[in-house]
Amino acid sequence: MKTWLITGCSTGIGRGIARAVLKSGDQAIVTARNIARIEDFAVDYPDMCLALSLDLTDTMSMERAVASAIERFGRIDVLVNNAGYGYRAAIEESEDQEIDRLFATNVFGPTRLMKLCLPQMRKNRSGIIINVSSIGAVRAAVGNGFYSASKAALELVSDALGKEVAHLGIHVITVEP
Repeated sequence: MKTWLITGCSTGIGRGIARAVLKSGDQAIVTARNIARIEDFAVDYPDMCLALSLDLTDTMSMERAVASAIERFGRIDVLVNNAGYGYRAAIEESEDQEIDRLFATNVFGPTRLMKLCLPQMRKNRSGIIINVSSIGAVRAAVGNGFYSASKAALELVSDALGKEVAHLGIHVITVEP
């Protein structure tokens, strides 16, 4: 049985991954900024699931989530960085505050979360990190430049990390829906 930490479980891909993981018999820490949107998982799978509030722009939130996960299940075998933020605007018209929020959510938050999970994975000499990116990382569109740049940055961080930890039995995978 594996233990998964999954971000962005309130809707879409994250919710689908969480449901599949729990149905398969693995344990899951399901997270979202608004815990009310994911509490149904903990109700449906009380012994296998821990629902937590997690905000990728809040380091303390991530630290609490990782500590709670390890306290409850003893380890994190798979980290799925799924949560993300989309910002659409022409480069010239983009607002600096929105660009900062975009990169905080799509790059710096997932990177911090990986760094928080890695010591435990290194100790166990195993682990899988799955970073959900986007086809936008390789094919930018009009009005999508900064979003594409954030996802491309996540992919390059993932690529470098994968090379750094492969000898430890830790695998890093990027998915481009």
